[in-house]
Amino acid sequence: MLPLAVCNHKGGTGKTTSVAHIAAALGLSGHQTLVIDLDPQGFLSRMLGIPEAAREDTALALFEHDREPGEVQIFGMSGFDLIPSSSLLTKRMRSLNKPTDVLWVKESIESGLLGREYDVVLFDTAAAVTVFSLNALVASRHALIPVLPEYQGVVGAEQTFQTIKLIRKRLNPRLQRTHFLFTQVDGRKGIHQSYRQYMRKKYEGHVLDTIIRTSTSLAESYEDGTTLFDHDPQARGARDYANVTDELMRKIQADGDGAAATDAEAPVPDASTPTPETLNS
Repeated sequence: MLPLAVCNHKGGTGKTTSVAHIAAALGLSGHQTLVIDLDPQGFLSRMLGIPEAAREDTALALFEHDREPGEVQIFGMSGFDLIPSSSLLTKRMRSLNKPTDVLWVKESIESGLLGREYDVVLFDTAAAVTVFSLNALVASRHALIPVLPEYQGVVGAEQTFQTIKLIRKRLNPRLQRTHFLFTQVDGRKGIHQSYRQYMRKKYEGHVLDTIIRTSTSLAESYEDGTTLFDHDPQARGARDYANVTDELMRKIQADGDGAAATDAEAPVPDASTPTPETLNS
């Protein structure tokens, strides 16, 4: 099983859209895929048309002691399965204040609570450092950071990269290479090109070659468990996410299952290297 956390401390970077469409692309490729919505706001669950469910049928089940394997409700989407979010996650978060509370999701999955085996488990997380996003990273073997190539998106991505390095050092040494994915790229904007060049120069192999271009079709919400792949598989957004998913899986396989592929320190920039602040000025 490949657990993969999708995260960025900054909102509006296409994180939730990326989770849904990467999951759908994986399903089309024959991978048994599960998405776990650990964002208390539940944008992904609502986008897929899942109403507020009973707490035992949501991601809250992963944070309870008395659940038996196979008891967690799994919702079938088009090409993948989903454990939805719950508005009660916010209330539950107040009681998750012990150091060991970052281990709930990892231990729940490893105990067989899901009731079946998946090839890939994707975690959607909130645009913030919460106990739930930390749980996702502690449970994961890889991380994907969607990046809007603008000032706040890039700064959020870099902060997230540092958080992931800290998690690897202190809590999850199995966490391997982090990948950046450019989203909502507008080829007409010079600033988008500048930030993409900055990230590629600084983070080199961590940045995926494939990008997600701006697409009005990706902004649509079908609310019936489907994605753009079901409605217009030849659309630009669908083709971009199919190519991203293929590249991401190839890079993950190249790292090797269990290999000690870690994120090297970013090169120390010299005086001529731009920074997000100078690019934004």
